[in-house]
Amino acid sequence: MDAAMRQLRQAIKGIPVRREGFKGHHDRMAKAVAKLTVALSDSRSAIKD
Repeated sequence: MDAAMRQLRQAIKGIPVRREGFKGHHDRMAKAVAKLTVALSDSRSAIKD
């Protein structure tokens, strides 16, 4: 997950952040990934069983 987020950060360099709502889309995606990461971490013990 960390590697994918780093790759995304590198890929968006140079793109105007305000263009066509890109920043809003990026922010929503980053928050969704963070929520997913926390949810998976919290449920790790239930998944292992």
